Amino acid sequence: MELSRLLDQLFPLGHAIERNDDVLTGSATTAAGDVTVIGTANKLEVGVDHALALAATVLASTRAHPQRPIVMLADTAGQRLARRDELLGINGYFAHLARALELARRRGARLITLVYGESVSGGFLSFGLMADHIHALPDAQIRVMDLRAMARVTKQSVDTLQALSKSSPVFAPGVENYVRMGAVESLWEGDLAQALLDALAAPADGDQRRARGAQRGGRTLARDVASAVVAGEA
Repeated sequence: MELSRLLDQLFPLGHAIERNDDVLTGSATTAAGDVTVIGTANKLEVGVDHALALAATVLASTRAHPQRPIVMLADTAGQRLARRDELLGINGYFAHLARALELARRRGARLITLVYGESVSGGFLSFGLMADHIHALPDAQIRVMDLRAMARVTKQSVDTLQALSKSSPVFAPGVENYVRMGAVESLWEGDLAQALLDALAAPADGDQRRARGAQRGGRTLARDVASAVVAGEA
């Protein structure tokens, strides 16, 4: 969905969101009150400067309005693969952004992500995947790693991984598979403003991704294995 149309549908009561180098920062008004908004646009490859800008907005919101919800709008092609970013230690900048979001959570802010475009790899892991609740539009695309890159890491052929992706959502890109795995809570269609209000009103009941993955048949062992580890049985 085109960004300006998305913003108008999500925030019909008004929004003041700036777009600088495809980084989104600002605030918006909902029927439940004001929210802070951060995000990315145009399949942005997130680099160190982008991570700093996003983190600065989160920290400013936490300082001024510690319990104000933070809505994250994700459309990213991953992390920026540039020499400058690597030399500066892009992983540290991403960790800074993740820590800023965790601080906001601990201070009482609800973190909600809407994937409206593409979400890939570190560009998504560093902010969108940090949310308490992750939702997506039906035509969004989510993939942590391209199958060709996964083949190089796992030493398996692309054909083998493609065959596995037909039976296991863990190996398959696509928003429907992330719904099955429990990573995406729901797909938003129709009244987006109401969907956001419902997400803001949802109980903060901890990380339910493993439980949803088991219920939906996308990750059948993750919950039980994690429980066994916590209990000291594995």
